Amino acid sequence: MSSPSTAEIKLLIVDIDGTIAGKSNQVSTRVKQAIKAAQAQGVRVGIATGRMYKSALRFHHEIGADIPIIAYQGAWIQDPATGITHRHLPVPVEIARELIDYFEQTHLADKLSIHVYRDDCLYVRDINPDTELYIGRSGIPVTPVTDLRTVLIDRPTKILAMSEDTDLIQSLLLDLRQRYSPSELHVTTSVPIFLETTQSGVNKGSAIDYVAKEFLGITAENILAIGDNYNDVEMLAYAGIGVAMGNAPADVQSLADWVAPDIEADGVAIAVEKFILNS
Repeated sequence: MSSPSTAEIKLLIVDIDGTIAGKSNQVSTRVKQAIKAAQAQGVRVGIATGRMYKSALRFHHEIGADIPIIAYQGAWIQDPATGITHRHLPVPVEIARELIDYFEQTHLADKLSIHVYRDDCLYVRDINPDTELYIGRSGIPVTPVTDLRTVLIDRPTKILAMSEDTDLIQSLLLDLRQRYSPSELHVTTSVPIFLETTQSGVNKGSAIDYVAKEFLGITAENILAIGDNYNDVEMLAYAGIGVAMGNAPADVQSLADWVAPDIEADGVAIAVEKFILNS
């Protein structure tokens, strides 16, 4: 763990799930007030999430974010103010087919819910209880298709496998990292029940670097990033100050510059008060 930077913070980047949205799937009043106070000091605010763009949009507006949304772990960057998609890095169709074949192996098919994201739309094999919970939290419509390969008329942005068996998710994570090199596919988890695959090189750190340079003309040392899981590791390492939530796994916390209280204790607000508002 390094010492937090003393440079002026000009950009605040926050994850959604487990960071600004807890069990209630809402942003607390204290967090919104802290972010608003940071903006009053000239700090820009943005979201970096594994969620779809459509699913992240509500939170973007709720916290008054004012830069393009970094969605799908950084594979999709779109500005709600203009509707322009500034970057889209999808998974090659050949690899996407291989992934669907892999997740639909006989011994896995009935243990996993497979989600294919294309054109910011979600396609699934069927609507099962796991998918219904996902739909309820993400707030987006879902299209069931019998054969997910038919969705691959164009390159998908992300393919996700979901299971309540977290040991299975970890096993698949390790296996896919053996099968595909980092130059072929990026494999991560955002919550313990989600295994997420995106194009190689896609991560929140590289996406924040793109936004900081292309839109704001600032460097990493001017950024405070806050996240809670393995898909946040790259952005916590990139930012001048990387803050892990108290509910983050221990090895994610160990990589951060500072550990905030957990989501239910308004950890984001406390981090903003400490590093931006100096209170």
